[in-house]
Amino acid sequence: MKLVKLLANLGYGSRKQVAWMFREGRVTDAAGDVLYADDQVGHADVRVDGEALDPPLGLTLLLHKPPGYTCSTKDTGRLVYDLLPPRFRLRSPVLSTVGRLDRETGGLLLFTDDGQLLHRIISPKAALPKVYEATLAEPLRGNEGVLFASGAMLLEADNTPLKPAVLDVLSPTQARLTITEGRYHQVRRMFAAVGNHVVALHRSRVGGLALDDLPEGAWRALDAADIARLMTADG
Repeated sequence: MKLVKLLANLGYGSRKQVAWMFREGRVTDAAGDVLYADDQVGHADVRVDGEALDPPLGLTLLLHKPPGYTCSTKDTGRLVYDLLPPRFRLRSPVLSTVGRLDRETGGLLLFTDDGQLLHRIISPKAALPKVYEATLAEPLRGNEGVLFASGAMLLEADNTPLKPAVLDVLSPTQARLTITEGRYHQVRRMFAAVGNHVVALHRSRVGGLALDDLPEGAWRALDAADIARLMTADG
């Protein structure tokens, strides 16, 4: 791929804007020698204004989403893309969220520009477990775990029962819920169906991939080992 196209695909600007960057001598190799649009140079050896290039195409990253951010590029207010480098919004292929977390839910959020990987992750066939920690308005009654695990629970406005889910009680008003689906506001609706209300919700794991010690608001690119771990049922 020509360097001018590579930089445009990474969001550094339109092809015309990137072409001007070459004319101005802003694109160099690691040794500081000026590069030209038709040069064949490895991604790791290219510098723009002296800085290494953003991660290459085929990027998958993990963000520790804070509550209060929306999974969108167009809505008003605080957006999850505000937590990433600005150029990431302009990448081609698009860097998309893998599913969504609602605005007030925090925790593990994935992005990728790999369409095949995105579909592998969200496919019902994958049945990747997603783990949430919920803080509830009312104490648990004690029968929620049996109902959630039954495979017969039907949410309002849905036509098919939920797949079995696992509830771990952490305290009278705190619970860990593991689901293998991704229905609209599923966790909040499950607790609402048993007469409770989720005060705070946090996703801590998808597949075998966990947030670990990643600070809130921070992100990191995933490598091949991370992707392999993501696609397993546990870590």
